[in-house]
Amino acid sequence: MKLCMIGTGYVGLVSGVCFADLGNDVICVDKDISKINRLKKSIIPIYEPGLEELVKKNFNAGRLKFSTNLGESVKKSDLIFICVGTPTKKNSYEADLSQVFSAAKKISQNIKSFKIIINKSTVPVMTGDKVEKIISKKVKKKLFSVVSNPEFLREGEAIRDFIYPDRVVVGTLDKSSNKKLKSLYSPLISKGARYINTSRRAAELIKYASNAFLATKITFINELANLCEKMDINIEDVSIGIGTDKRIGSRFLRAGPAYGGSCFPKDTRALIDTAKKSRTSLSVVNTVINSNEKRSEILLKRIKNLLNNKIKNKKITFLGVTFKANTDDMRESACLKMIPYLNNKGAFIRYYDPTGQKHEFNKLKNVEYKNNIKNACELSDLIIIHTEWNEFKLIDLKRIVKKRNFIVYDMRNIYSPEKMKKLNIKYFGIGR
Repeated sequence: MKLCMIGTGYVGLVSGVCFADLGNDVICVDKDISKINRLKKSIIPIYEPGLEELVKKNFNAGRLKFSTNLGESVKKSDLIFICVGTPTKKNSYEADLSQVFSAAKKISQNIKSFKIIINKSTVPVMTGDKVEKIISKKVKKKLFSVVSNPEFLREGEAIRDFIYPDRVVVGTLDKSSNKKLKSLYSPLISKGARYINTSRRAAELIKYASNAFLATKITFINELANLCEKMDINIEDVSIGIGTDKRIGSRFLRAGPAYGGSCFPKDTRALIDTAKKSRTSLSVVNTVINSNEKRSEILLKRIKNLLNNKIKNKKITFLGVTFKANTDDMRESACLKMIPYLNNKGAFIRYYDPTGQKHEFNKLKNVEYKNNIKNACELSDLIIIHTEWNEFKLIDLKRIVKKRNFIVYDMRNIYSPEKMKKLNIKYFGIGR
């Protein structure tokens, strides 16, 4: 099939490359000329394991193309995927849909034969209705169909999630479009993915509901971790104990920092905004958002206690600053609150992340990026394990720190408390 992916961000690029790998002809479109030129050279704008190899493979095979010409790309394609960003509006919970509507308008100007327009961006309920209305101003309804096909890709595991999905959700009551989408996804369905056909509005809500539920699980286990610390209970015992219940499941039950990234924060807010506009209360989701926003404050309070409230002139190292491992995504990372706060209190901050230096901290004085673990940790008073990168799991801390009485605050519980005790290292985890 001939596909056009509008937007080469996380969703558009990963989906486009994977569709090409399934044998489709795919054009990935973006208005950023320099980004498109880099992609043509297989220079990837995001960190995602395995993506660079797939881009090279399919680009060289001629199945994958990159373009800045949206009009021509639409004309050459049968299925048009809208994969643009839907960030939260400033000082609001409302999703900014300007990029979605702009894409819809440009698509409408280039439809000469029947096209299926698939909204893959995460959008509030009824966005598909609005996209349909925009396009119908220029195009007869018999020449297009608007479908909702939300993505469920986890950063760091996106390629695997695309190839081996739990389910494929397609929101359309148009039998012809449904048949086309089912055929597109048939290689994944044959591997065991469940194909779920719903109304367009239901598909839009499924995405938000999924992310809100997972955010709730993270927040729930984080709050239980707070209780465990007061009651001398290991949160990991609790996680295992409840996670083995098939009704609950073990995934997303690991205590740690506040959830972050490109999805959970903005999607929970957008869901609340949708409910508000519909005069409906989602008190559970509201509580989740409020609890998550307070999470960094709780962890900072713990840091202050570990340092006996003496933060000034302390050397503090952060190992990992992205919101999770296997991604370079800094959006809504807990570090964005923690590091400026500690820096403002007079601490000297060093950090190391496998994905390199982060511009978010460039303007902060006494915040320094180190290009290896040893240089980051040497002579530190406090080492904070913020992100669970594999390379942090077997560090010989005593050897590289070269200082007595340093403290390790393991926010991901990747180390054994018993082992740390044997090594005579002052060690603290989450919910332990």
